[in-house]
Amino acid sequence: MQHSEPVDPGLSPLLRATGLGKSFPGVQALSGVNFDLFAGEVHCLIGENGAGKSTLVKILAGVQEADAGTFEVNGKAMSFANPQDSQAAGVACIFQELAVVDGLSVSENILLGDEPGRFGFFDSKAADVLAQDLLDSIGFSELRADQPARDLSAAQRQAVMIAKALRQNARVIIMDEPTSPLEEAEVRKLFKVIDRLRAAGKGIIYVSHKMREIDELGDRITVFKDGHRVGTVTRGAATPEDLVRMMVGRKLDTLFPARDSQPGAPTLEVRGLSNPHIRNIDLTVRRNEILGIAGLVGSGRTEMLRAIFGADRVSSGTVTVENAPVPLNSIPAAIEAGIAMVPEERRSAGIVPVLSVADNTAIIWDQYVNRRAHDGPRSDAIQKIIEMLGVRTASVTQSISALSGGNQQKVVVGKWLLSQTRVLLLDEPTRGVDVGAKKEIYQIIHDLAEQGLAVVFVSSELPELLGLADRIVVMNGGEIVGGLSGDATEEQVIELSMLHAATPILTGEHP
Repeated sequence: MQHSEPVDPGLSPLLRATGLGKSFPGVQALSGVNFDLFAGEVHCLIGENGAGKSTLVKILAGVQEADAGTFEVNGKAMSFANPQDSQAAGVACIFQELAVVDGLSVSENILLGDEPGRFGFFDSKAADVLAQDLLDSIGFSELRADQPARDLSAAQRQAVMIAKALRQNARVIIMDEPTSPLEEAEVRKLFKVIDRLRAAGKGIIYVSHKMREIDELGDRITVFKDGHRVGTVTRGAATPEDLVRMMVGRKLDTLFPARDSQPGAPTLEVRGLSNPHIRNIDLTVRRNEILGIAGLVGSGRTEMLRAIFGADRVSSGTVTVENAPVPLNSIPAAIEAGIAMVPEERRSAGIVPVLSVADNTAIIWDQYVNRRAHDGPRSDAIQKIIEMLGVRTASVTQSISALSGGNQQKVVVGKWLLSQTRVLLLDEPTRGVDVGAKKEIYQIIHDLAEQGLAVVFVSSELPELLGLADRIVVMNGGEIVGGLSGDATEEQVIELSMLHAATPILTGEHP
């Protein structure tokens, strides 16, 4: 990957922020932040959840207004009251939740709000030509401007939003965790697009928790902590370990807990589980074991977990927990059997944003669990979970929406510990959380396995799978195509992920 030369200090920045501040009730989200961005560079923003990155991005995107400080775009003082002001100044923001309208075509999405036409009539042919030119310019010629947006992959949706930014003549493009939903091949393609934008003189603000991306893309990296800018370093001037230390204020000696796995008797056994998305799933997970599930996006990983949990209907197969059959196609039956699931989409499916930390923690207990099975009142049980998992919150009565992503994820896991959970299914458990919170979540997963749970987790991050799992099974096309021990290499996992024919798998038998 080619990088631009270090920024010439004599150049004028595309964007400059000076002394930016923003507060919310009880929280100083930004304090005296200075930041600049030059043409033709990728400037990465990193920091733990709640460090101030998102607040800066929202101010630059016009979603929030700063309480203090100033910023300039192309040397002109700016104050954005809304996103339209930001767009008019040449700033485009591509958020994690991509604003693609499924009911429109690709070209209609790209040109939304700036449609070509004559005499008040939309000119669809002209729109398709304009949109196709923009898609061609960023290397997505295979995308047809007239195709429905609802059929697009995550990477193609990213391309539509980038083309939309170019249509708006944006010189500053902000990308917030752009690779979160992408598989490796799509990530490679996005990086090529970013290189094209950089070569065209665009300034890219790139927000990510993934150190390998930052090391590969960033010309400069700015680190945030507790609403302050800790520092800005040029590419190669700091190691990933140095950046982590700047982010969290301490050294993370070992990201993954040491495992001395001694799996016990089978806890979860799945045989022949099938539906339109998965076929003949055979799986055994033992007590005290952490099983990782690898595979490309669309390989059937999530669908397999949902089928085991009863959230997706299956046409055949069996699920047993500790030799007891679990009725299929029923979430209450799965929970009663001791199966718990932490979903991929924390915001939409893992938490209830309008409820407190306490109510989110106790939601499973309240709905499914016999309270008489627990000693002490509900509040004592909640407090015990909050303390055990190290959830950082001002109060259990605080809205869960006020917590960082990592602390929200701890609550999503913790709510299952108030029930008789024996099998814990985790789908992308560290997506969207910072490196410090990842280490804490890894420790929680490790500790729960040590306490006797059978843990199954899906992850798109190979180092995470290899660092945490005792075994790894790989999926492709809705089937399990192979199995590897915990000391496998990334190359072995990728090779199996690309296979189409099923091969023998490990089913929990240990030498």
